[in-house]
Amino acid sequence: MIGSKNTIETALHRAEEKNLTQWEFLAINCELNVADGHARQTLSASQSKIVEQLPQLFVEGEQRPAEEIEWEAHQAYFELVGQRSYPADPGRVLSCYSSSVSMEIVSRSLATSTDSVALLHPTFDNIADLLRGNGLHLVPLEEDPLQNKDLDPRLLEQVGCVFVTTPNNPSGRVLGRERLHRLAAQCARHGVVLALDTSFRGFDRQAQYDHYAVLQSSGCRWLVIEDTGKLWPTLDLKAGLLVWSEHLKLPLYEIYSDILLGVSPLILALIREFARDAADGGLVELHEFIASNRKLVRTELAGVPEVSFPDLDNRCSVERVHLGRRSGLGTWAELSRRHNVYALPCRAFHWHNPQEGEHMLRIALARSIEPLGRSVRALRDVLANC
Repeated sequence: MIGSKNTIETALHRAEEKNLTQWEFLAINCELNVADGHARQTLSASQSKIVEQLPQLFVEGEQRPAEEIEWEAHQAYFELVGQRSYPADPGRVLSCYSSSVSMEIVSRSLATSTDSVALLHPTFDNIADLLRGNGLHLVPLEEDPLQNKDLDPRLLEQVGCVFVTTPNNPSGRVLGRERLHRLAAQCARHGVVLALDTSFRGFDRQAQYDHYAVLQSSGCRWLVIEDTGKLWPTLDLKAGLLVWSEHLKLPLYEIYSDILLGVSPLILALIREFARDAADGGLVELHEFIASNRKLVRTELAGVPEVSFPDLDNRCSVERVHLGRRSGLGTWAELSRRHNVYALPCRAFHWHNPQEGEHMLRIALARSIEPLGRSVRALRDVLANC
């Protein structure tokens, strides 16, 4: 049973083997789940009205060409997040059931042309797992150097792809316009593919400058993974959008067709309506909601000895808590055992050096206020007694 003592002890015993998704799975059926980054807050009034229209959206999906609904969903989403230069030509944006499916397609495609990828460190570990699972050697790309200076040319001679998550999960750090321009230019000079995962883009205005204008002007080969699944509480009805440069020369479409035919037009119609609602003020409301929840977490834990927040500028829907000398795994165990609250230990984000994440937990902020408050107060109780 989820939350049982035996489950917790087994999880701790096999902690070295667990990836982040496995930790999140332990929380999936618990009331006080602040582990996964999916949107689980209550629908807004306008979003509830969209859900009430599901029968009409179903009929629309039956009666209209799927490609028309898909095009409208893409347009609504990309315009919402400032990506007006996205390539709208047929076949340049592939709709997947999740960003992880997009990532699997990217990983398999890269493996046909290179054996090494430079990957941001730390970042969500399923990116590393999927790349490694397709036989690719990973070279860690640390956040601070990436943000502050050009890459070492010797690194670019060793790899066939540079893979960056922006905003990064878990830190929320954003690769700014000028840094993206310089990085893309470097990749162009060295013939290296530049891959971006922008799954948390919707939470941070700083990440909503037009990336596609920068990429297309750079001359580099590029691909981008977008994701609607973090923004709206749609019970995981979502799409991962895979976008690439015209001259990429990787078999993305062929591998895509091996895995799926396409995304349901019902889901795409739902995404279209949620994106339009967000453009009509819903996105501002979401930003305010996440900021308020972040303040709640920081206020509740203020004054707890040794506790700090390493990502003070983070605007994404997650918040790391540094526990001082306390173990992240030990704190997770006490929190789940005593209060049936599930957060996310941070070791696995540091896929190259797990010890760097040993003393942190990640808290998901896309939760209704009452369960989030209960969860954080439980965490404060645990931290105050260990």
